[in-house]
Amino acid sequence: KNLMKVAVVGATGMVGQVMLKVLEERDFPVDELIPVGSDKSIGKEIFFRGKPYKCVSMADAVSMKADIAIFSAGGTPSLEWAPKFAAAGTTVIDNSSAWRMDATKKLVVPEINAHVLTKEDKIIANPNCSTIQMVMVLNPLHKKYNIKRVVVSTYQSVSGTGKKAVDQMLNERNGVKGDMAYKYQIDMNVLPQIDVFLDNGYTKEEMKMLNETRKIMGDDSIRLTATTVRVPVKGGHSEAVNVEFTNDFTVEDIRSILKDTKGVILQDDVSNQQYPMPLFAEGKDDVFVGRIRRDESQANTVNMWIVADNLRKGAATNAVQIAEYLMRNNLV
Repeated sequence: KNLMKVAVVGATGMVGQVMLKVLEERDFPVDELIPVGSDKSIGKEIFFRGKPYKCVSMADAVSMKADIAIFSAGGTPSLEWAPKFAAAGTTVIDNSSAWRMDATKKLVVPEINAHVLTKEDKIIANPNCSTIQMVMVLNPLHKKYNIKRVVVSTYQSVSGTGKKAVDQMLNERNGVKGDMAYKYQIDMNVLPQIDVFLDNGYTKEEMKMLNETRKIMGDDSIRLTATTVRVPVKGGHSEAVNVEFTNDFTVEDIRSILKDTKGVILQDDVSNQQYPMPLFAEGKDDVFVGRIRRDESQANTVNMWIVADNLRKGAATNAVQIAEYLMRNNLV
């Protein structure tokens, strides 16, 4: 068996650090680790399985011909470097938005559509964190009841922006002046803006949720409208999701479908005040769903509350699961 060489691009960043942790926890067969950093991180030490490794440059990493490179370095570096890794024979799993809507690239949540992957796919896109947790719950229900329309409002943690945003919130909480990741204070506040505004008045994040959901679930007839909001929570995104189906359902059936969905945990016992919360989802790989109830304002419609750790299933874990699928099926 060939030894597995794995590059982690953006190894010193927030998601990169979680990727290393997830590779360790899931016992991914890394025979040789290549941590890759931005120019300012070259030579910086990171630890993996208790051993120190020095970050190398993008160019050096390309020439080292890894089997798999998991990217979490942002869109611009990814557009420039992913094709260079791919040209060297490395399969890239990219966590930025750079390739997601490229018609020639697959956008994958393994539980839903890993079967679309082939040996020829050298750049594979990891979806947006808020999309991943939502489609994990929507997909099994779509198969049974056929989704017509989704209305989603998100409550997204500051770790989705990165370390600078977490530091901003903690500084504000402790009365310390420091760098601002956002234009406004985030502690004791909510910001109804994630990413930049587009001409239609929606943010990029809001449009990502529509476009990516259609692509992952393979159905352009799904209508979706989103409002994405940043809340002063350190880790874990929450979503209030209203789903209108073509076919009617019973709430009991929806609960039992979700209970049997791999990667989803039903947490829905209101008599004991049990429901998903970021407080308990942080550090876990599953997607939690609860507050399931019929929308009494119109037919065939349900309300749900969905929570997941945005750095794990929303990013690092999903990417590593794609890598595991490629390995299992000899696609790398």
